[in-house]
Amino acid sequence: MIRLLIAGAIVYVAYRVARKVIDEVPDDFDPLLLPPPEDDREALRRQSARMGVEPGR
Repeated sequence: MIRLLIAGAIVYVAYRVARKVIDEVPDDFDPLLLPPPEDDREALRRQSARMGVEPGR
C-alpha cells in the first residue's frame, strides 16, 4: 500500500513538472523547420546511390 502511494506521488510530481515545462514553451515556437522542397528526381538518385542501385526512372 505504501509503495502505491509513493509511486502515485512520483507520477504526480513528474506530471506537474512536465506540465510546467510545456507551459513555459512560447506559443510561437516552431519545433520542426521543414527543409526546402527538392526535386524528386534528385532525391531518387541520392536514395538509389545509397542503396547501390541505378535509378529506376
